[in-house]
Amino acid sequence: MPLIRIPLITDLDTLPRLEPLPSERIVTPETPAQLAEAVDALMAWRHVGFDTESKPTFRAGEVSTGPHLIQLATPEKAFLFQVGVEGAVAAARTVLEATQVLKVGFGLGSDRSRLRTRLDIELRPFIDLGTTLRYQGKKGQVGLRGAVAGVLGARVSKSRSISTSNWANPVLSEAQRRYAASDAYAALQVFLALGDDPERLLADRIMPLGNSTP
Repeated sequence: MPLIRIPLITDLDTLPRLEPLPSERIVTPETPAQLAEAVDALMAWRHVGFDTESKPTFRAGEVSTGPHLIQLATPEKAFLFQVGVEGAVAAARTVLEATQVLKVGFGLGSDRSRLRTRLDIELRPFIDLGTTLRYQGKKGQVGLRGAVAGVLGARVSKSRSISTSNWANPVLSEAQRRYAASDAYAALQVFLALGDDPERLLADRIMPLGNSTP
């Protein structure tokens, strides 16, 4: 299976910021109508960015109850499905299990496992860019920040205070919404920038039915 080598950018602060989605293009559907509209919008695309967020654990032995948020992004919008909202899991499942929609993200092993065991969702088909991209002359997987820098020549901000915030809150802050949307949206932008036909280029890296270990 092919690996794509990208430059290792060490001084990320010198790069321009990846243009984020404006707030009005970050959708948190709550009603049945809004959830159905979100599913329709996502199903209209062949590729979508994907990620999840979970309420962090801080005590030894504490078991995570996440995911609490499922993020899916198109080139135009990001949709944040809150697990606690009635109907949100079923709506997200429709997209995550749709065989005609390729889900793209980074470090999807734990996301996939939690979706399966906690929410009975089988992620398929998907591609984990963290196992596909490598730095030139360096071993090890590439994370979202490094990929955005090496492929897009831009930087994304990753606030630790936001990443470790309570993702189970029924009302997300604006900072949480931006952070969550950015992860899924940036992953999709990296994928689309890999070539004219990235799906064909990375065909051997796509997990077609969600039953292979990435």
